[in-house]
Amino acid sequence: MEWRELSVSGAFEITPKQLGDPRGYFMEMFKEDQFREHVGHSLALKQVNCSTSAAGVIRGIHFADVPPSQAKYVMCPKGAVLDVAVDIRVGSPTFGRWDTVLLDDVDRRAIYLSEGLGHAFCALEDDSVVTYLCTAQYAPAREHGVNPLDPTVGVEWPTEDRSGAPLRQLFSEKDTKAPSLLEAERQGLLPRHEDVLAFTGSLV
Repeated sequence: MEWRELSVSGAFEITPKQLGDPRGYFMEMFKEDQFREHVGHSLALKQVNCSTSAAGVIRGIHFADVPPSQAKYVMCPKGAVLDVAVDIRVGSPTFGRWDTVLLDDVDRRAIYLSEGLGHAFCALEDDSVVTYLCTAQYAPAREHGVNPLDPTVGVEWPTEDRSGAPLRQLFSEKDTKAPSLLEAERQGLLPRHEDVLAFTGSLV
């Protein structure tokens, strides 16, 4: 497996080595020793989620209170999505920055997003399946969002699907009503960088 840290610190692209023959293929999607080597602690798995999305569906930008937040190890076993990590940590040197990883059923990459980061994705094909390994169970009172179309963040969402056809963006009502990044900061919803570092440091 190859690991590459994104321009948002605490987010990694993971590319597995696929072994194939006429029967199909085999790969290792997660290895504890490599995870610890790159992240600095083990993945404390608490919940596994799975979503299916039509082409053009945008989910996010989602995040949870720190502590304990909810770190995610995300894969796309079927279809394709453009996955987005957003630095929403107030006081971070890269506050407001975002980076992307293409997750699909060809290269079969994964993305890891540490505690305190915002997460979103756009489906590039109908019936795209996304699997999330999460370090905390879902708790509605701790869950928040930033509007995915917030110009301050400025995520460049895809305009074409996997085949090159135009995409029609689809959002949940909850996501379109989410505050902007700066409004979420004013409301005290965003995690502070120093608090995130203190919490992740306690996981070593």
